[in-house]
Amino acid sequence: MNKTIGNIFKGDKVIWIVFFILCMISLIEVFSASSNLTYKSNNFIMPIMKHALMLVVGGFIAVVITNVPCRYFKLATPFLILVSYVTLLWVLFAGESINGANRVIELGGQTFQPSEIAKGTIILAEAQILSAMQTEKGADRQAFKYILIISLPMIFLIGIENLSTALLLFSTMFLLMFIGRVPNIQLGKLTGYCFLLVLAGVLLIELVGDDSKIDNDKLTKVEAVAKPKKERNAIEKLFHRADTWKGRINKFADKKDIAPEDYDLDKDAQVAHANIAIVSSNVIGKGPGNSVERDFLAQAYSDFIYAIIIEEMGIEGAALVVFLYIILLFRTARIANRCDNNFPAFLCMGLAMMLVIQAAANMLVAVGIVPVTGQPLPLISKGGTSTIINCAYIGAILSVSRTAKKKKEFVTEKVENTDI
Repeated sequence: MNKTIGNIFKGDKVIWIVFFILCMISLIEVFSASSNLTYKSNNFIMPIMKHALMLVVGGFIAVVITNVPCRYFKLATPFLILVSYVTLLWVLFAGESINGANRVIELGGQTFQPSEIAKGTIILAEAQILSAMQTEKGADRQAFKYILIISLPMIFLIGIENLSTALLLFSTMFLLMFIGRVPNIQLGKLTGYCFLLVLAGVLLIELVGDDSKIDNDKLTKVEAVAKPKKERNAIEKLFHRADTWKGRINKFADKKDIAPEDYDLDKDAQVAHANIAIVSSNVIGKGPGNSVERDFLAQAYSDFIYAIIIEEMGIEGAALVVFLYIILLFRTARIANRCDNNFPAFLCMGLAMMLVIQAAANMLVAVGIVPVTGQPLPLISKGGTSTIINCAYIGAILSVSRTAKKKKEFVTEKVENTDI
């Protein structure tokens, strides 16, 4: 029996354990936090069944990818780059709108986010470039140029509709270049240019954006549907998210103390109810399924699920989730350290950093440290495409762990034979 299970769940057992625990937490908390969905569908079991199905499909894909030798991932790079660019352009001009942004494509009644595919594609391409252009002194200077040529246009297309995803992806790309020993002078110049670009972007958002238009919490569904859609020109399409970005920046920057009786819950309901959820946890939590704020948080099962975890599971539960992501990162680093080849090492580290950075962003938003970004909590938040693709990333890490483990055993056996 144990041998059969071992044949199915190959690769690093610690990564598998972390994966399964995150999935169990996801099932419990999504079921608890989906009260709005159950009310709308008039079916309390259907939302969690759909999410469970996504996790099962994702787990199956993880098992399949685990059994694919990581050297074959290189063959998929050109195809994935082409698919990423085509789908990103498609979603930009003909995608389905979610919260005012074109982020998903609908095919056969199912929706998927091209940005989720693009994230893994950039990490895969970067790992391949860094591994192919390594020298004794570090990565060749041309590697930096090739990485930017492939990645920056893709990140720009993502950023038009989903700025937070673009920033997190760029951060992961930058850290992987640092690990891949790209010359510090090139990274320094890139940092300087990015600082100037961010500064110019914030100023442009403040000039172009109009946060007075963003009052979604006070707009009824009837008003939202009845409001006619205005055709936008090319410039307006490029900067149509500026209003939202300006509103989020200004809300976060406004740190004025407000008396409790003067606070308007309807004006910034998401952040307000997330704070109430955290404070009302009373450290030990209310217990799974006993959340109150889930009924007031529109994205309780997605962007703000960490606040619900704190409310129900307390500080201990919140710390457990953080600890699981830390284990994932450090365990992956250990796997990368065992790799003889650079490509699998860079690939698994890039994927792990991407998952952990996104998780950190979600948690920081939930506790009010950074502005609202709209990032789900990987492997925990309810999702379709994102859940399945995140499972695929775990499968790729496990595939690398299989190769690294075999090579370590081979080296150990060789040393023992030499001693004899």
